Amino acid sequence: MRSPVRSRLSPALRHRAAPPTARTVAGPVARPPASPAQPHRAASPVPCTIAVPLAPFRHARCGARPRRAAAGALAALVACGLSACRTGRDGGQVTLRFWGMGREGEVVGQLVSEFERENPGIRVRVQQIPWTAAHEKLLTAHVGEATPDVAQLGNTWVPEFAALDALRPLDGHVRGSAVVTPDGFFRGIWDTNVVDGRVYGIPWYVDTRVLFYRTDLLKQAGYDAIPGDWAGWLEAMRRVKAVVGPGRYAILLPTNEWAQPVVLGMQAGSPLLRDGGRWSALAEPAFARGFDFYVALFRDGLAPALGQTEISNIFQEFARGFFAMYITGPWNVGEMRNRLPPDMQGKWATAPLPGPTGAASGTSLAGGSSLVIFRRSAHPAEAWRLVEFLSRPDVQLRFTRLTGDLPARTEAWRDTSLLGNRHMRAFYEQLQRVRPLPKVPEIELIVQRVAAAAERAVRGNEPTARALSRLDGEVNQILEKRRWMLARRAARAGAATGGGR
Repeated sequence: MRSPVRSRLSPALRHRAAPPTARTVAGPVARPPASPAQPHRAASPVPCTIAVPLAPFRHARCGARPRRAAAGALAALVACGLSACRTGRDGGQVTLRFWGMGREGEVVGQLVSEFERENPGIRVRVQQIPWTAAHEKLLTAHVGEATPDVAQLGNTWVPEFAALDALRPLDGHVRGSAVVTPDGFFRGIWDTNVVDGRVYGIPWYVDTRVLFYRTDLLKQAGYDAIPGDWAGWLEAMRRVKAVVGPGRYAILLPTNEWAQPVVLGMQAGSPLLRDGGRWSALAEPAFARGFDFYVALFRDGLAPALGQTEISNIFQEFARGFFAMYITGPWNVGEMRNRLPPDMQGKWATAPLPGPTGAASGTSLAGGSSLVIFRRSAHPAEAWRLVEFLSRPDVQLRFTRLTGDLPARTEAWRDTSLLGNRHMRAFYEQLQRVRPLPKVPEIELIVQRVAAAAERAVRGNEPTARALSRLDGEVNQILEKRRWMLARRAARAGAATGGGR
């Protein structure tokens, strides 16, 4: 989900009245590094509900207090000048503000110049924002009423900003568009942008997880391809382990990554949450089946009990055969090409994830980023024209060549640079079988708790049944405020209906 998977209970939501039973935990909040090479910086203790970044997705921070956020927004408005921070017209020309994150924010200007030539009455001012600062900056802008017209938003952030009423629903725009149609996108990716039946974002680029593997080691184990079901995959891993011998492994599943246990649980049929995201479903049989499959890979000696930071160089270890398989995303296709030695380039491949009962059950995560229009935009029609332009298949292909991101439009995948690429074909197949995470603002914290529970079970610190029971209780506590807010909303709706009779 480089994107991607990332949201937390926002300052604006925390600013509302807390339920009588709500718990606020004060403690130092560890902020993510500005870049992978930089250490974490400790923040001063602030009371907030936090979520740790979803590696390797690029967007996650705990927001500041509402009062601080408002003050920060006011200071920003004063610093840049009230008129300069708002969209407007200059001599009849509309100026749109676009916020892009990370590398995408750096290169989108090369596409925007073409849009401005096609739309001479519209000028686009692009602001690039690091992923490490993006969430807090967006919340600050929302509180300070200084949001841009259009922005790139990690698709797991869409439900949070929709709950804040910060985003413009796009259903009417989509119905009237000849460019943006739901069937032009991967179904599971489109679904990440639909909240309570309304469309709030248009997929811009996508990512998901597939299986990278050493073809030569699999061949030595007697396989030409990865089996499609869990039973066959498990047997293949056992045979690979027999081939590589002691001190080497069939698969690497870093114990500090949440995606693998979550995906296996989803493949087993778990919704992760139930009753509209009010309660945990993590102690139910479906998730327990996927969780047990995951933990057994370590107990059977097929995977090393190591976190990402305990492996000095994943690419070197993959090349020397320390592990033969690795579940990861499209960002590592280029890394494998660049960092594996020349004699290894013909010895690795990608495959869609196996599923419990075969390929059709081999679900993976629906990740990526979307384009959204903020509700306060003074020029929604012009903003939508920009979204349409960036959603065109030809423009998405150019964007892919600039960034390496995978296009969200299925038509763009007809290009031979994608489907003709043997390492990319698995992603196209996998994108037919992706599911979004539950669309609740707390999902970032929840999946991190899944990773923590899985690591305790993997390292033998807790039996799996107890780990799941404890996890279930923790997640229900995280969702406590959500249940209270939904109950209050339902009571108000009922009172309004009753009062109108």
